[in-house]
Amino acid sequence: MAHCHVFLQGVFSRSILSFKHAQVLWEKCIDAVKIAANPTLDIRFSDKREDWDSFVIKINDSLNCLDLEFRHLTDEQTGREMYAMVNRKDDEIAHMATDYTPIEIAYFKAVVEQIMLAPHEAYSVSSLLALREVNSLKTNMTKAQAEIVLGSFVAKGWLLKSRRGRYSLSTRTLLELLPYLKSSYPEECLECIICYEIITRGVACSTPNCKARLHYHCCRKYRSRNAKCPACSQDWPQDPKNMTAVGEEAIKDGQDEGRRVRRKSTEDGSDEEEEEEEMEVMDEDEDEEEEADEAPQQTQGNGRRHSTRTR
Repeated sequence: MAHCHVFLQGVFSRSILSFKHAQVLWEKCIDAVKIAANPTLDIRFSDKREDWDSFVIKINDSLNCLDLEFRHLTDEQTGREMYAMVNRKDDEIAHMATDYTPIEIAYFKAVVEQIMLAPHEAYSVSSLLALREVNSLKTNMTKAQAEIVLGSFVAKGWLLKSRRGRYSLSTRTLLELLPYLKSSYPEECLECIICYEIITRGVACSTPNCKARLHYHCCRKYRSRNAKCPACSQDWPQDPKNMTAVGEEAIKDGQDEGRRVRRKSTEDGSDEEEEEEEMEVMDEDEDEEEEADEAPQQTQGNGRRHSTRTR
């Protein structure tokens, strides 16, 4: 088991690693243990998938008492199998506490909420809306400071930023914070109908009321064998680009200007409506105050921009 401990040390020193990288690490750990301990030890590296899976099971058995798991997830953009150490508890967002202050973590959670509640299953948020989330925090964090923190979230692999300037969830976040996402946003956490993993980028069947969602890489593999939807059996367009998008491509610039608030279950629904309206007005008032501070010479209009969040 010595090589397992060395392997775990290597995993803990990395935030996320690919399947190939993990296999190389496994092989190097075996070599290191043999050199340092006993060259005659009966431990051998194998590149067979079943041997790797057995090794991962052994690793996770040793982690059970710590509520940790060496978990894998397919990268939605590249299709590569990725691994990371995951806390199975739904409060695992506290894992970020080693790098960020409580205020910065609260800001991260606020941005994640806007990403998860994005309209049209876009699972992304514009830079402008991400910066406006500072207004929802009861802190003195400025937008300039928030911009720096957002850059840190991207640099450390918690968020992705596209060429359009939109923020979305990275593979690291989907892996390490999956229990948090599922417990906080059960209705928004959709699964690919092929691999059953969470999906925030891909395609959706365009048939009304069909709930089929597929990652791009899963769609390509499935389409090579079948041209009908696996859920409703309707024919799909020849070109996958003509299918309904899931992720950033599902939304146009300017469609998500309004701030969205997570729905809370109530007996009669009145408290939920009242809370959402109150937060919407608060957000609008703060935006107006900010506009007044930034442009004191301009005459403000009488109209207000209303929230476009989805119910």
